[in-house]
Amino acid sequence: MSKDLIEMQGSVTEVLPDSRYRVVLDNGHPVIAYSGGRMRKPHLRILAGDKVTLKMSPSDLTKGRITYRHLPKRNQSNDRARRS
Repeated sequence: MSKDLIEMQGSVTEVLPDSRYRVVLDNGHPVIAYSGGRMRKPHLRILAGDKVTLKMSPSDLTKGRITYRHLPKRNQSNDRARRS
């Protein structure tokens, strides 16, 4: 079953009620997504603007499940300034 899932990347544009999110994929396609069980269990917070990876079924390309939230890269110069 997991073999036929499509993995895509996109960014969250809007947080909707009931743990759902409006996501625009990198190719510009809008999708309604929900956070997967492994994302919900540790209460990971997903905000508008976050980059995410989601899995979609080929039969319904309007819905998806968020499987990973990408952390923004930290700026090295800011890290050094904070430590000093």
